[in-house]
Amino acid sequence: MEKPSFKLRLNGKTAIFIDWANVYGWKQSLKKEVNPQKLYEYLKTYKKIENIYFYYGTDKHPKSKQLLSKAKRLGYLVVTKPVKYILVAQIEGKKIYKRKCDFDMEIGIRVHELLKKDIESFIFFSGDGDFEPLYQLLIKLKKQVIVIYAHGHLGKEVWQLKRGVFKKAIDKLEVELFE
Repeated sequence: MEKPSFKLRLNGKTAIFIDWANVYGWKQSLKKEVNPQKLYEYLKTYKKIENIYFYYGTDKHPKSKQLLSKAKRLGYLVVTKPVKYILVAQIEGKKIYKRKCDFDMEIGIRVHELLKKDIESFIFFSGDGDFEPLYQLLIKLKKQVIVIYAHGHLGKEVWQLKRGVFKKAIDKLEVELFE
């Protein structure tokens, strides 16, 4: 007998926010990479999902450009901005830069815009603890908040939220979302 797959129970019109740099970073713990096409196809099985936002920085690397192009073709609502390169070290005259492109503010602004459009459920593919105040606001407004994360990638601020937030590890969704 086949095991029934897990289904999210959504309360109404739903918006999804995917912080792709965060999701991509999960491959270290998962030992596999989330496939953006499989993820999109899975999310589209839910009739209540109205918007699937895909946040990822634009830079000169060909793989980044290809990913953003593919995400648009798949149907994601792509939100991007230029990546910053921050100098983190200089060893023997060689400069080492860290790629940085946070979308916390853009996601927060979009959530506020969608609150005016009767969105009832908000799903976040990010374990970023910086979203805790936003989740608290949504809980106060009696909105459904779902956080999808990978083990080892959930901020303690979010983990400590005991009421109003449903937390689910991506590898426990019981669907094949990986490369």
